[in-house]
Amino acid sequence: MLTDTLEALRTDLERAIGTVESLDALAEVETKFLGRKGELTNILRQLGELPVEERKAFGQRSNEIKVEAEAWIAAARERLERAVRSAIGETERVDVTEPGTHPTEGHLHIMTQTIREITQIFERIGFYRTRYPEIDWDWYAFESLNMPSDHPARDNWETFFMDAGESKLGKMVLTPHTSNAQGHELERKQFPIRMLNIAKCYRRQSDTTHAPMFHQFEGLYVDRDVNLTHLTGIVKYFVESFFGKTRTFRLRPHHFRFTEPSFEVDVSCGICNATGLTADGQKCRVCKRGWLEIGGCGMTHPNVLKSCNVDPDIYTGLAFGWGIERIAMMKDGINLADIRTLYENDLRFLKQF
Repeated sequence: MLTDTLEALRTDLERAIGTVESLDALAEVETKFLGRKGELTNILRQLGELPVEERKAFGQRSNEIKVEAEAWIAAARERLERAVRSAIGETERVDVTEPGTHPTEGHLHIMTQTIREITQIFERIGFYRTRYPEIDWDWYAFESLNMPSDHPARDNWETFFMDAGESKLGKMVLTPHTSNAQGHELERKQFPIRMLNIAKCYRRQSDTTHAPMFHQFEGLYVDRDVNLTHLTGIVKYFVESFFGKTRTFRLRPHHFRFTEPSFEVDVSCGICNATGLTADGQKCRVCKRGWLEIGGCGMTHPNVLKSCNVDPDIYTGLAFGWGIERIAMMKDGINLADIRTLYENDLRFLKQF
């Protein structure tokens, strides 16, 4: 009776292995028939019920069936794995001739592009980049620049004063301009000075033409016999390099505490060619009157040199400071109605540049 059960198990096992269609199903069959708690194990546990003379033959037959079953399972596994590999070749085949999907690529922000371009322009005429604190002492931000303590520029409506301790250099401020670099660079007394300081500035202003945080580049050239023709030449060189040779500039007398004489620099409007009128006779919406202000400049005031123990009878200098956002807005092909758009992180805008 037990021998008949063993042979029936062999038949069922052979049939089950022959009909499986997946590796998971094959594993279930193997566990069901040959596992530690499988049907063959259960039959072998009944070996003690047989007469002693039949046990040896029954054990040998059980081993033969187990060896056969393992061979059937191995063959079935190879067949199923081959089918899986064949299916992968059809369903997951890569067509290397088909165009791929390119990931989204980023690029430098328009302000970073502008800063790099300005740096390269001035490097070509011997200016070197410096980097001075954006949180600095009152002395560097104002007093060394010929601004006494009662000067209106110290009004906290425009300047962020830090809630920090004071020193002999005064209070700490978020630099409202990059001109604080002048005092630092003059103190080094490594002449000639051809400094270009590019940094963030902070003022309590926010409207279409002002932002609480913006960038400036500050140029300082100090040497023996520096004069106004050097200043005019540098301005002309920058305008033509940055805006193009079709654009021109003009200097308007102005007043800055740290330069004398001082000038505002205007660049001709690229939209109306400095006429103030469009081709159809309408007032230019970009400039209104033909010119766009880009910043200030002038000859270094003797008091600035004296504040850093530089003899103005030996050395003279020139300085210029311009807002980077502003000159970027004035470049041909860029027409911004609101300077704050530059920092709104709107990809529809940023991808244009």
